Amino acid sequence: MELICISPAELLGVTVALSLVGTAAAYLYYSKPKGCLNPEKFTEFKLEKKTQLSSNTAKFRFVLPTPTSVLGLPVGQHIICRGIDGEGLEVIRQYTPITLDSDVGYFELVVKMYPKGRMSHHFRQMREGDYLSVLGPKGNFKYKPGQARELGMLAGDSGITPMFQIIRAILENPKDKTNVHLIYASDTLDDMLLKKELDDFASKFRSRFEVYYVLSKPPVAWNGGTGKTISREVIQSFCQPAQDIQILRCGSAAMAAQLNALGYKSEIRFESMDWSCCDIGHGVV
Repeated sequence: MELICISPAELLGVTVALSLVGTAAAYLYYSKPKGCLNPEKFTEFKLEKKTQLSSNTAKFRFVLPTPTSVLGLPVGQHIICRGIDGEGLEVIRQYTPITLDSDVGYFELVVKMYPKGRMSHHFRQMREGDYLSVLGPKGNFKYKPGQARELGMLAGDSGITPMFQIIRAILENPKDKTNVHLIYASDTLDDMLLKKELDDFASKFRSRFEVYYVLSKPPVAWNGGTGKTISREVIQSFCQPAQDIQILRCGSAAMAAQLNALGYKSEIRFESMDWSCCDIGHGVV
């Protein structure tokens, strides 16, 4: 067998090279990609695809700078979007993407557009190839896996989008064992956003996710809840107060009144209108 002789200098070079390769691999494995958001300055993102979901609702997909870029939005937080209303005036509103940082290269918004909404006008006018000004992350709530044994969620109308973001993060993380109980209220079936996706989650994760729908104008054949808001009885049947349960609300003040009446203490509740993508309780946008 022929021996291969390597000089000390050559051996040192090989060692340094291997060390650099190992360091680079470790960096790529352990480091998180830098997000594309700026909390102090608006950034422009190009609208790649606009998909009409109903007469007044559409899904907007915006591309990020590279196919491997991430938005960089912590779960539970939202973004600020800037647009122009029907009178040519600047308007800004808060929205929560339905995508997570596991969705690389793009992010998506589901937006309900109201007839007299100022930001609704901007989104109605947007065409593929246009740009949206976005600032973030913003918000006082950050979800951490396992922060509660169960989450009770109360959502009204477009207030489902921040809940959907958290639901996705929980159910798609095999290490997160949190159970989720969602009560979602709207006017009609057509007004409900992301219902198919929620039903798919309920079917796939039967032991971890439960959703109950409430409609103020239900169809004739309807086995869900009815009423203009989520009743005290419905909340009590799905979300029992406990120290290891947290309640998240994004909807009308009537929901908050029901929680107060049932004795849900403030330390297990997080309620914020800034989650809503349409300022529920504060007029249309």
